[in-house]
Amino acid sequence: MVYIITGGPATGKGTRSDILSKALNIPHISTGDILREVALTDEDIKERLAKGELISDDIITKLLEERLSKDDCKNGFVLDGYPRTISQIYLLNEVLKKLGKKVDRVIELVVPDELAFKRILERKKCIQCGRAYGIDFPPVVEDICDDCGGKLEIRTDDTKETLKKRIDTYKKNSKEILEYYRNKGLLKTVDASSHSERIVEEATIDDYNL
Repeated sequence: MVYIITGGPATGKGTRSDILSKALNIPHISTGDILREVALTDEDIKERLAKGELISDDIITKLLEERLSKDDCKNGFVLDGYPRTISQIYLLNEVLKKLGKKVDRVIELVVPDELAFKRILERKKCIQCGRAYGIDFPPVVEDICDDCGGKLEIRTDDTKETLKKRIDTYKKNSKEILEYYRNKGLLKTVDASSHSERIVEEATIDDYNL
C-alpha cells in the first residue's frame, strides 16, 4: 500500500499522514524529515537547508530510495512532501518499480483559503520548548504551554503576504501533478476543514472515506 498525501499550506498533511499511517500500520515518510535527519551529519545538506536552497531531485530521490528500502516499508508507506514536480513523479515511479510497488492512492487535502489564513496566522509557539499550537489544537490554558508552562507567542514569520505566496505557489505547481494522478484514476480530494487537526487514538481510515 503506497499512499501520497498532498495539499497546500495549513491543510494538515503531516497530521493526516500520521493518522493514516497508524490506521494502516505503515510508516509515515516525510522528505522534509529525511533531509533534516541527514543534515545532522551532512554539512553540505545542512548549509543548503539553512540558506533555504533547493535540494536537487537526484539527491532527494537517492535519499528517499534508501529510506523506502528499509524493512519497515516493506508493506507500504504514506508519503508526505513528495513528489512536488512532474519530474519527481517519474523518478518516484522508477524507485517504486525497483521496490516492486506502485502508488495506490493520492489524497489531496483542501481547505478554503480563509481557513488556511486563520489556521496559520493564529498559530502560536512556546518560547521555551518550541511546541506549536493553533485554532484546532489549542492549549488547555490560554497562552500557556501544556508541556512546560512557557508563554505562547504568535509566530512572527507567518504573515498574510508570505502565506498568500505559498498558497499561490502550491496552486500553480500542483496542477500538473494532480492532473497526472487524476488521469491515472488515483486521485481523491478530501475536505480537510471538517476534521480536527488533533491526532486522536481512535482515528481510523474512515476519516478519509476511502
